[in-house]
Amino acid sequence: MTLNNRYDFVLVFDVKDGNPNGDPEAGNLPRMDAESGLGLVTDVCLKRKVRNFVGLVKGERPPFEIYVKEKAVLNNQHKRAYIEIGKAELLEGDDKKRKGGDSVDQARQWMCRNFFDVRAFGAVMSTGINCGQVRGPVQLTFARSVDPIVALEHSITRMAVATEAEAEKQSGDNRTMGRKFTVPYGLYVAHGFVSSFLAKQTGFNESDLELLWQALAQMFEHDRSAARGEMTTRGLYVYKHESELGNAPAHKLFELIQIKKNSNEPARDFNDYTVNVNDAGLPAGVTLLRLVG
Repeated sequence: MTLNNRYDFVLVFDVKDGNPNGDPEAGNLPRMDAESGLGLVTDVCLKRKVRNFVGLVKGERPPFEIYVKEKAVLNNQHKRAYIEIGKAELLEGDDKKRKGGDSVDQARQWMCRNFFDVRAFGAVMSTGINCGQVRGPVQLTFARSVDPIVALEHSITRMAVATEAEAEKQSGDNRTMGRKFTVPYGLYVAHGFVSSFLAKQTGFNESDLELLWQALAQMFEHDRSAARGEMTTRGLYVYKHESELGNAPAHKLFELIQIKKNSNEPARDFNDYTVNVNDAGLPAGVTLLRLVG
């Protein structure tokens, strides 16, 4: 069933004693706004968790394959598209990027039909073998913490070594030192948008949308690791517009949800905050769906 409504949504999640999104260019420190001290989690990080959840639940089978995943060879997927649409002869020769002609559109449509993340988030598929570009109907912002975060550094030791040579160098004491960073507690908010116009172009439908909501609600439950600590979706508030163009500006809807800390003490739990949702302030033609929280 095709999408005929615009959606804007607010995702609220928290982290306790973990690193929600390390910055590899800063020694894997938790990402942070240098001026305000607020914690950040990138849209790419959140999309990765959605992709992992969908791949886990749907078993990587069409139409729910995942295009962007670890160790994926993207041009191999592009090659599949041309083979499946019966245009394998267009892959011959060295200049694959310029080949395809009208078949590029067919290849792009095949990619949208088979890969959930292509029809949801879009993709640039013109690398090497050209399958065109797709602008996705689902977009996410960076998540930003409600209050400034504190990045704690912890020294850790490893008793074992990887090779015999290392063991010989460390005779008598096999311990090697390391570091890990955690945020004691942080409550984060991200905003998202779903365009029905772009959804019609990629084939993103009502079933895909329900799967997206399920992923945003449960993605942290299947992404556990010692490095990430405890991460939990605390709120998923979806504003559904009657009109495809929308019945109110997104920023006005987002302002209806206010999160405040209950005291001046450092927050260490979700119960240290109060989430206020102004249902009475909803504009005409907009419905609030409280999927979590």
